[in-house]
Amino acid sequence: MNKITKMPLMSPYPELGQGPIPVEPYLSKDYYDQEIEKIFKRDWLVVGREEEIAKPGDYKVKRLDFAHTSVILMRGKDGKIGAYHNVCRHRGNKVVTETGGEETFGNNKAAVVACRFHGWVYNAKGELVSVPGEEKFPESFCKEENGLVPMHVDTWAGFIFINLAKTPEKNLRDFLGGVIDHYGDYPFNEMTRVHTYYAHLKCNWKIGTDAFCEGYHVPTIHAGSFPGLSEYWQGDVAFFGDHRAIAIFTAGMNPPTPVGTAANNIFAASIGLGREAPHPLPKGINPTRSKSWGFEQTTTFPNFLIHVGEGLWFTHQFWPTGQDTCLWEGKYYSRAPKTNSEVWAERYAVLLQRNAWLEDTATMEDTHEALRSGAIKEIHFCDEEVMLMHQYRTITQRISQP
Repeated sequence: MNKITKMPLMSPYPELGQGPIPVEPYLSKDYYDQEIEKIFKRDWLVVGREEEIAKPGDYKVKRLDFAHTSVILMRGKDGKIGAYHNVCRHRGNKVVTETGGEETFGNNKAAVVACRFHGWVYNAKGELVSVPGEEKFPESFCKEENGLVPMHVDTWAGFIFINLAKTPEKNLRDFLGGVIDHYGDYPFNEMTRVHTYYAHLKCNWKIGTDAFCEGYHVPTIHAGSFPGLSEYWQGDVAFFGDHRAIAIFTAGMNPPTPVGTAANNIFAASIGLGREAPHPLPKGINPTRSKSWGFEQTTTFPNFLIHVGEGLWFTHQFWPTGQDTCLWEGKYYSRAPKTNSEVWAERYAVLLQRNAWLEDTATMEDTHEALRSGAIKEIHFCDEEVMLMHQYRTITQRISQP
């Protein structure tokens, strides 16, 4: 095997500092409140995919507990997506009753939603189109002034973003900046077979994000899911303002069981791994075209992690629900299997990935509880935790602003 050259990750960016950093930002109620007001209520946030509401009349309701609201995403007859607070303008009831937990889906061919309390009806443009017994309201009442309260909404690469600010500081394109060119035309929309996982965790949202943004833990935490991992390292660090990216490389693992080998080979063939891809990776992703490259992780600030590979991609998102609680959402995307053997191989791959995610999430509540003890006041980041340092510096800078 050729000698592997591993470049330093942290030292090229002295502006990030060398640590340690204080524990307090993970525990402080004041710090958390500032994160919500200065980041989550001002930045663009991913709340779905366009294919989830592909047809006119399709809608999705997404809970945003940190803002004490939920968003109605609805595709109109004109194909456009609207985003609105799930609050009826009559007496404040939720227009769409949330029946699907964190995400509720539905379709109304007329492209309207109606409040079950008194039957006020709104269309996909947020307009109030029907009020039962409208003649009973005062003459001053005006339907045109009582549509749903809108949220700013825009899309990139099929991802639906919303912004809760009255006037966003940046449009979505300016907010994402170099992330857009970095991904180029990566074919997210060709891999829409999705497996979704949720967990409510008793930990600060940053503890969850941190756990998925570094590879230092892989040989220990994932020894069960990925036994015999011989070499694992990170590289191709890239910063895009508040956003960041890093690639994961591996020199291979010990052979799995015969069943695992068969499943891996079938799954790799079904997603196009090892063959010439119909759409090569963008130039910025695995720029050297290293055969050791596994996947790349990009974090679009503040809380959305995209992992892309050849033939599959997956995401993690940690939503703050309190200073010491959060919601984790994990979604795994690939091309739909075409044969029974591919279905079986996909199940194997998804379960392996799920087990690895469970290994990750199993550390988070213990980390938070241990930090709450007050036994330590600082934590230390190593070279492989450069993404965590960037996140800390970015958040600190943001909440220090007016």
